Amino acid sequence: MSSADPSAMRPRRFLPGAPLRGTIRVPGDKSISHRSIMLGALAVGETRVTGLLEGEDVLATAAAMRAMGAEVERTGSGEWRVHGVGVGALLQPGQALDMGNSGTSTRLLMGLIASHGITASFIGDASLSKRPMGRVIEPLSRMGADFTASPGGTLPLMLRGACPAVPIEYRLPVASAQVKSAVLLAGLNTPGVTTVIEPIPTRDHSERMLRGFGAELTVDVESDGTRVIRIRGEADLKPQVIEVPGDPSSAAFFMVAALVVPGSDLVIENVGLNPTRAGLVEVLRAMGGSIEELNAREVGGEPVADLRVRHSQLKGIAVDPALAPSMIDEFPVLFVAAALAEGTTVTTGLDELRVKESDRLSVMAQALSAAGVRLWEQEDGLTIEGTGGDPLPGTASAIATHLDHRIAMSMAVAGLASRAGVEVDDTRPIATSFPQFEALLEGLTG
Repeated sequence: MSSADPSAMRPRRFLPGAPLRGTIRVPGDKSISHRSIMLGALAVGETRVTGLLEGEDVLATAAAMRAMGAEVERTGSGEWRVHGVGVGALLQPGQALDMGNSGTSTRLLMGLIASHGITASFIGDASLSKRPMGRVIEPLSRMGADFTASPGGTLPLMLRGACPAVPIEYRLPVASAQVKSAVLLAGLNTPGVTTVIEPIPTRDHSERMLRGFGAELTVDVESDGTRVIRIRGEADLKPQVIEVPGDPSSAAFFMVAALVVPGSDLVIENVGLNPTRAGLVEVLRAMGGSIEELNAREVGGEPVADLRVRHSQLKGIAVDPALAPSMIDEFPVLFVAAALAEGTTVTTGLDELRVKESDRLSVMAQALSAAGVRLWEQEDGLTIEGTGGDPLPGTASAIATHLDHRIAMSMAVAGLASRAGVEVDDTRPIATSFPQFEALLEGLTG
């Protein structure tokens, strides 16, 4: 293979460098970017979005909505216009919807299509094709949609939507914002009231944005914290102007890097701090991390601030499993912070990490072990013995990222706080969520 071959793996060794100093801005929030395109495509008229994340996952969502009749076009960097077709008016796609590596696109679009009278085939890359879709198929089937999935409830799959769909009351068996969102999106074009009962709160971007677009949606919180979310279909959505805040999951890598690389003093601008997403900030502060919120404000109904992060001596803690839903995507990089803390960090309640782009518990355990970290893998978490701030030894050979962008970026951060550097086998997956990651890193560390 030539070096120019886009299908060739791109290994890279991330080396220790200068402290992280200055001011950066991370890409727009991935969850909000997906939803702004989808809901804009279902509103009648023109929705304008700024700060959209232009990673491969969101582009897959844009392509799918285009295939079903919406006009979705880029007008500038992070600036997009979406001319929607209206709820109930999605068109039959002419070919399979290629979701690439995006589990969010797949599960949310399955919800959207489930209550429309169209048939769609979903395909994806090797990593996505291993991820279970049964947890979405089950409630959407109750609403009347019909699925033909690959063995194990995976992609490729075919979905035949039901019109009219049947409103249901659904209690989430596992904490999953994607399953919740899929059912709510199906409820948009379902006559009557669709109810989702959420025993453990998860990120609430769908609820906030559905309301912002004019859907009739209510949230009642019971005495034990259970959230009961109701949406009334058939909805009439109004186009919006949306400013997407910076993605806390992307900011996480630079937060941890600044905390563990001596001499660092970094400001990360415009970070979304929705309380259902900000668990990592809480945990890092509990470990002794210096993270200051500057210029706190609200953007498009979402709390936002600039974060000043300074190098800190971190201490190991037992992470409260109740925080897991609010930081589920950030655990790989938290494991890196734990590896450099003083004492032992214990994480539990993380079964969900085994069914992400990779089995993130097992893959991070292997990767960190290869970099010289002492740790123990349990069924639902990792126990990590930190170095007390001493650099990690580093890796002799490339660690396997398993096509998982968060593994690649987490181990890149580990490389910054190592003696010999950390080599990852492939940096290409980073483009799914954070195409500018390597360039930003180089700009800060030389």
